[in-house]
Order: sequence, then structure tokens, then C-alpha cells
Amino acid sequence: MPKNSKAVKRALDDDVTESVKDLLSNEDGRDDTFKKTSLIINNHEGEGKECDVEEGGSEGDEEEEERPAWNSKLQYILAQVGFSVGLGNVWRFPYLCQKNGGGAYLVPYLILLILIGIPLFFLELAVGQRIRRGSIGVWNYISPRLGGIGFASCMVCFFVALYYNVIISWSLFYFSQSFQQPLPWHECPLVKNKTMTYVVPECEKSSATTYYWYREALNISNNISEGGGLNWRMTLCLLAAWTMVCLAMIKGIQSSGKVMYFSSLFPYVVLICFLVRALLLKGSIDGIRHMFTPKLEIMLEPKVWREAATQVFFALGLGFGGVIAFSSYNKRDNNCHFDAVLVSFINFFTSVLATLVVFAVLGFKANIMNGKCISLNTQRIVSLLGNGIEHSLIPHHINLTQGSEVSSEDYDQMMEIIKRVKEDQFDSLGLEACSIEGELNKAVQGTGLAFIAFTEAMTHFPASPFWSVMFFLMLVNLGLGSMFGTIEGILTPLIDTFKVRKEFLTVGCCVLAFSIGLLFVQRSGNYFVAMFDDYSATLPLLIVVVLENVAVAWVYGIDKFFEDLKEMLGFTPYRFYYYMWKYITPTLLIVLLCTSFIQLAMKPPVYSAWIQEEAREQEVFFPPWGVVVCISLMVMAIMPVPVVFALRYFNIIDDSSGGISTVAYKKGRIIKETARPGEEDDDASLIQGKSPSEAPSPMPGNSIYRKQSGGGTGGNEADTAPNGRYGIGYLMADMPDMPESDL
Repeated sequence: MPKNSKAVKRALDDDVTESVKDLLSNEDGRDDTFKKTSLIINNHEGEGKECDVEEGGSEGDEEEEERPAWNSKLQYILAQVGFSVGLGNVWRFPYLCQKNGGGAYLVPYLILLILIGIPLFFLELAVGQRIRRGSIGVWNYISPRLGGIGFASCMVCFFVALYYNVIISWSLFYFSQSFQQPLPWHECPLVKNKTMTYVVPECEKSSATTYYWYREALNISNNISEGGGLNWRMTLCLLAAWTMVCLAMIKGIQSSGKVMYFSSLFPYVVLICFLVRALLLKGSIDGIRHMFTPKLEIMLEPKVWREAATQVFFALGLGFGGVIAFSSYNKRDNNCHFDAVLVSFINFFTSVLATLVVFAVLGFKANIMNGKCISLNTQRIVSLLGNGIEHSLIPHHINLTQGSEVSSEDYDQMMEIIKRVKEDQFDSLGLEACSIEGELNKAVQGTGLAFIAFTEAMTHFPASPFWSVMFFLMLVNLGLGSMFGTIEGILTPLIDTFKVRKEFLTVGCCVLAFSIGLLFVQRSGNYFVAMFDDYSATLPLLIVVVLENVAVAWVYGIDKFFEDLKEMLGFTPYRFYYYMWKYITPTLLIVLLCTSFIQLAMKPPVYSAWIQEEAREQEVFFPPWGVVVCISLMVMAIMPVPVVFALRYFNIIDDSSGGISTVAYKKGRIIKETARPGEEDDDASLIQGKSPSEAPSPMPGNSIYRKQSGGGTGGNEADTAPNGRYGIGYLMADMPDMPESDL
């Protein structure tokens, strides 16, 4: 034991209680002078060496940049909420709710949120906050052989960012087209020639909003093999989207954190406004009633639980590395358990709010479509009176004269009589089935909901351009909030590992992504978006999160992790998490991974192609090269895991002493500690010289991350880092000759 460990322990016990003001301002007071402390570090010869180290204040360390931090707790919570609450909450969750039993779907979703979502979200928050590094540094720290998990997260983040920003560019395009009355997708365009004027056939066969989406916005080709050249309007919108992301991220959380105040809160303002407006429209209650009518028998189907688990998994952004990156800028004693529960339930209630809005608006749209159907059928019945339908079949109180409107109740009564009397000849009458329930049962999701169904409903709103502007501006903000977390999941681990400048890496990443993203703004680009969405993230992310759970619970050790949490939080987490992390959550994840793999293997790769001549979607098989691309996306995303493991296992990456080394940090620099000869290797132990069971936590705990506890005249004065950051570095021995992390 080091000779001054008792003095260090006394210094560590002198904690300062955090006030509400400190929590909101997130300013970490630091003393003007710093005491020297000692820490045993093993040198290359294997002999223990006691090194004096000094934190801050020395001129030799001025060039080492201190880690930035959130300006306030509110800013951090908004960043996590903005990352987790995305487009899927608006256009995926309502679809799943409608498809899987209405209100009954909320039951399996809540159960799986508690069993999978919150434990894994808490785990990622805890390791990021404790180790204060991005995904690469965190998993390389816990076990160097599992360092590939962080690189896999970066790969998935990059793939997702490529196509996710394309969706933002679509929203920007619709936003720019919303400043006109009437809206350009209000009705089908007319074609004039010398003799006549007629409606565009493609639009007449589909609808005005469908035509505008596929032909005017995307100008889509008939299949993925027909590139068709770039869509210049979408290319400009994509450039604008990447420019916004680059400018918001170029200064790290100091710039993106301020943007979060608007990008995270504005969608809630819009959703509430839409809900209030929709509730004042005819038919909105029909939509909400349809949503909350439970179909309990569907809950027994395994598919419902699998889809609920997948939605929980992706709704919280697990495995991307964005959660870890954001939490790594926290104070190490922040209550991340409270954050995990808070953000998870904000995400859930946002999904419910968005579902209410969607079904209220779709209920209004269903009433309009039902009214049009009744009007057409009434005209058809009038034309058949005396020629297939007798006048006596029409109730006397119903007026079918030209220009009169027939109520839904009167129409249902009339149709019931006609069906009963003309049962055998009813199909030949050419009357369409009109039903509000039938309209609401037409399940739509994704771009079909946002750019077709919702836009069609908004054309019937009073002051429709205003609501269109608000809606697409909300989509842009929802997308940007998720993009910030996704890009942070790429930049933070790379900066921590390779020590490149944030500005250069941010600009380089955005330029590269825009260049590759041109693939998605050609005429066949929508098909590539569907390909990346289906195959680049689902399986790789599931594998990443399974490995994360196993790395913490089994490789590092759940008991030591609980000790770390107690030291960091000041209290022991509920025993519930012990059993979740060790047994239940990994089991559920493996089951989910297997079912997803089986589903993927049984269903050949297909995509929905828009057939211009028929004006409808049709499922088409990917060509052979497309199947190769789909498989390559999955393989490339997960490949870093076995590659890094093999390099470590076969010592291709030198570990200096031949034994397994662990990684520690000194003010952002990764250095090594090697095992002493003759002692057992312990992958997870930071300070060697003890048995694995006695070794303290490898995460930078109070022995590394410390404040002065006494001495000096300025003990109560805070030294705030520039730009509102609190300056906390990692206190390790000043050993400039130690090698950087091999990764």
C-alpha cells in the first residue's frame, strides 16, 4: 500500500455537498493551488515506482486541453432528450401502436422499457460519466480485447448519419415549399395541350400528395438500378442540412448544447399546438378512440413483443455511442440513475403525445375521405334510381336532390337497406365501401405518414401553410437533435483516442458524409435510404449492446461495477439492476438478436419501388449486387469487434510487457499500466499489485479525479474554466514517455 494512501483517503472523504445552484450552473469549484499526491505506477521493468503528480496549474500541462463540460444540467438533459426523441417517435411508434393492438400495445412497451430500456440506458450513462471518454475509450478501458465495440458503434453512427440527414433534407425541402397558398401538393397538376386540359395520369391514379412526393420531390426512378442522375434541389437541401450540423457541432458541446434549447423544446410546442388544433376539428375523437381501443388478443402474439423490444431499443439510442459521449462531459458525481429514468419516461410520454396528435389528425382526415366517399356513392345511387335501385328503397327523410348533403348516419341506413334487398346484385352496383374505421386501418409509417398522409390532412386545415411550416420545422428539429447525438458518437471517441482537433475532424466528417450522401439524392436515392435503414444498423447495434452488457456484467464484473456506482453516486443502486444486467437483460437481448436474425434470413431482401406507369408501390427484390451491399453493410459495421479482439489476443498490438495491459487517462491522454511480473493479470484492475478481488475500480474514481481537501488560502474559491466549462483533468503520473493506446 502506498505510504500516503491514508492521507489520500482523508482527502477524498472531504466531499462538498452539491447545491441546487451548482446543479443548474454545473460549475465545478477548484482550488487555486493543488497538492501533490502519489500513485503507484508500474514501469516497464515491472518495479513499482512512486510518482509525484500534480493536477493543473503547471505550465507544462497548459498545452493539454481540459475536457469540456455542459454549462448546466438542463442543457445536458435536453441533449439526451433531443438525441433519444427523434423521427421514430412521430412516424414509427404511432404505426406500431395502430398495428399491434392500439392502447394494449403500451403494456408490452412499458414492460420492455423497464426490463431492457432503462437498465441499458443507465449502464451507458454510468460508464460514460465514470470513465469520461467516448465509446472507443470506454470499452478499450474496460477490456482492451473488447475495444472493437467502440469502433463498431462509430461505424454504425456513420452509416445512420449518412441517410438520416437525407431525411432532414427532405423535411427542409417541404419546409421551403410551404410558404405558398394553396400548398403545391393541394391538388393534382393539369396538363394543357392544343385541344384539351387534363389531369396528370400518374396523379389521377394515386393522389395529389402521393404524386408530389414521388414525382415532384424525389422524381423517383422505377427501381434501384436506374440511377437517373442527381436531383439538384435535394442536393442543395442535403448541403444545407450538413452545413447546419457542421456549424452546430464544430465547437463541440459548447455550440451544440446551446442549439439544444431550441431543437429539443420546439417539437413539444408544435406537438401541443397540433393536438389542440386537431381536437377542434371534426373526427379527431374518432381517431383517438380508434387508437386507444385495445385489442387484447394481439398481445399474446410474439411478434408484438419483438417489435416493442426493437422500438424500445432504438427509441433510446442504445449502442450508438451518443449516450456515452454526452454523459462523458458530466460531473462524475452526477446522479445518472435519475437521468436514465427521467429521459426514458420523457421519451415514452413523447411517443404517446405524438401518437395522440397523429391519430387526431388522421381521424380528421378519415372523416373527410369518408365524406368524399359518401358523396360519390350518393351520386352513383341517384344515377341508378329506377335503373337498378327502386325509389322505395330510399328512406323518405333522406333528400337525394342535386347539391344536398347526406349525413353519415343517413347514408349507413340507406346502404343497409340496399344491401339487404339487393344482396345478390350489390357487387354489380359499383358502390365503394365507405367507413371511417376502414380509413383509419390503412396503416402508414415513416415517409408515407409524414410526407403523404399528414401533408394531405394539413391541406384541409384552415391556414394550411402555417401548419405545414410548423410541422416540417418540427421534423427538422427532431432530426437535428438525433443527428447531434449521432455525430457526437463519432467525433468524441475519435478525438479522445487520436487527439485530433475538434474543428478539423468535424468539418472533415461532414464533408465526407455529404460526398457519400450524394448517393441518396439521385433519383433512386430513396431506395438506398431504405437499404441503409433496414440493414446497416439493426443487427450490428443489437450485437454491440449485447457485448456492452456482457463486458460490464461478466468481463469487468457486476460486483465491482456496483462498487464503482456506489462510489460515484453516493448510494448503492437498487438490487433490481444487478439481476437485470447480469441475467435478464442479456438473455432478452440474445433472444431479440436471434429472432431478428431469423426474420432477416427468412425474408429475402426487398424494397418498395414506385412504378410510374401504374402509380403505385410494388415490392421488388434487390438485384444481386444490392444483396451484396446489404450484407456488406452489416459485416462492415460489426467487423471491428472480431478484428480488435484478434489483434489483442494474438498480441499483434504490442502490450509492452507481454501481459494484458489496462488503459488509464491523464487529462485526455491514454497511457498504459502493465502488470508486474509474477502477479496474475487482471484485465479490469487499474492499479496492479493486488489480487483481482481486492483491486480497486479501474474507472477513474476518487483516487484519480480529486480536489484539494485542505491547505492553501484560497480553498473555497472556484476557478472556472474558459467558456463556462468546469476544468477537470485526470490525475495520473506525468509519464510523457508512456506509449499511447494501441487503438
